[in-house]
Amino acid sequence: MRSSEAAGSGIVVGIPEVGRRRPRHARTKGGRVAARPRVNNSLDRDCAQVLAGIRVDATRARPLWYGAIGRSREPVNDSAAPHPTPHRYRRATIRRHLQRRYFRLYQRVSRWTFLPAPSRWRPGHWILGGVVVIVCALVGIIAPGFANATRHEAMPLTTLALELPPLPADAAIGAYAHTSGPDWRVVTVRPGQTLSDIFREQGFAPADLQRALDSQADATALRRIRPGQRFEFTTDAAGTLTAMRFERGDATRVVLQFNAGKVGEQVEDRAVERRVHIAHGVVTRSLFYAGERAGLSDAMVLKLADAFGYDIDFAQDLREGDSFSVVYDDLYRDGELLRGGDIIAATFINDGKRYTAVRYTNARGESMFYSEDGRPLRKSFLRTPVEFTRISSLFSTGRMHPILGKMRAHKGVDYAAPSGTPIRAAGDGKIVFRGWKSGYGNFVMIQHNAHITTAYGHMSRFAKVKVGQHVAQGQVIGYVGKTGLATGPHLHYEFRVDGGHRNPLKVTLPPPEPLPAAELAQFKAATAPMLAKLKLADGIQLAHASR
Repeated sequence: MRSSEAAGSGIVVGIPEVGRRRPRHARTKGGRVAARPRVNNSLDRDCAQVLAGIRVDATRARPLWYGAIGRSREPVNDSAAPHPTPHRYRRATIRRHLQRRYFRLYQRVSRWTFLPAPSRWRPGHWILGGVVVIVCALVGIIAPGFANATRHEAMPLTTLALELPPLPADAAIGAYAHTSGPDWRVVTVRPGQTLSDIFREQGFAPADLQRALDSQADATALRRIRPGQRFEFTTDAAGTLTAMRFERGDATRVVLQFNAGKVGEQVEDRAVERRVHIAHGVVTRSLFYAGERAGLSDAMVLKLADAFGYDIDFAQDLREGDSFSVVYDDLYRDGELLRGGDIIAATFINDGKRYTAVRYTNARGESMFYSEDGRPLRKSFLRTPVEFTRISSLFSTGRMHPILGKMRAHKGVDYAAPSGTPIRAAGDGKIVFRGWKSGYGNFVMIQHNAHITTAYGHMSRFAKVKVGQHVAQGQVIGYVGKTGLATGPHLHYEFRVDGGHRNPLKVTLPPPEPLPAAELAQFKAATAPMLAKLKLADGIQLAHASR
């Protein structure tokens, strides 16, 4: 260690030598190693105080920590100081000592300090900041006053009493009855719900339900309710049932008044409006798509297909470009749509051939579709007795049986359809067989007249029919399955004439009987207006197409 004395101060400061490494231990003459004591204990103490942040430079009033690890990466070159003093030498010595002992910490924190750096604002910065503060203060003082000065004055509200002409006596009574009438609670019947369930959910006594059933001459209106049907109830302040009402048909409403254990019945007639519409469509993708574009509901499209189903096979005969015109009606009550009506008249052009159907109720009270000349469109037999997806096997005198693996005649047509699809009677007749029959599985045979019988095989189950029972055309007799010798669910349908098998797709069906001559004139007079509307719709469509 060397000594350095400041000029005129008389202070001697010990400074470690730089560049010379001092050995920590010394070896004696006898070979023993003796520990050499630390030389500068005061320097270690100063370094510890610097790390703790409690040592302050007396000359510059700044922690020694700031000088030890300041902002600059480069170590301070104390030799370049203009006036070397003992204090400056000691601070440089502390810095070098810290760098050697705590070099890792020094590398991490050499860019920052625990204390903020001295302000670098110049006088111009302070002047600019003061101006900004003054401007903000002026804005905060002046802005509210300016807003109040530009606020619009509220205009005074003037109320004028207008004299209206008095209402007629009937209108005044109706308005009073409407405003002071009871508050009806509407309940819609859910699937599987009974009237007893509704009364229990509404908190009404079972005795009220029994009195309502006893008061009805036609109790089936309350016993046989259907999903979607609406019942309305009103109660007094205590929650006791005072009245209920429901629809009995499209034009009748029944109101039951509950008073002192008695029930009074009132029947109200409701006006039902029948509105007639005309629609026209062209088949591009499917019949349902064409009907949707023409404004027809799916139910109305199905009715259109049923009307021409005896002449057109919509599964195979439909062509792109086929067109139709429909005159139909809807039922409205109180200005709201009650339900869809029926087709009154329609035309369908299939593959260039025109078919016409008009609804007429004959002298026997049967409402059905007729052609323009008065011949019923309903044939004696359905061409296809099931709604199928495809024909899986055609009529053939010889084909390879898919299960038996040998050539056999296929004496009918196989219509592939999902299991459970309803199978309908092809025509009016009597059931002569119902049961299991070898390869047919569940089998039904219907005798239609002295010459024609139809057969239905591979049913999954039978409908509620029995041998000897008469069935109507279109009545469900069973459901599609794959019983017997079948590889998948389908209907095997046979058409027999005098015991011989005919191709159901090509057999000539007997034409229906036309209307009697005495009734034909009445038919033409009744259907003439509807046929005129059809021709008008066709003319409008042709005019649009020619543009």
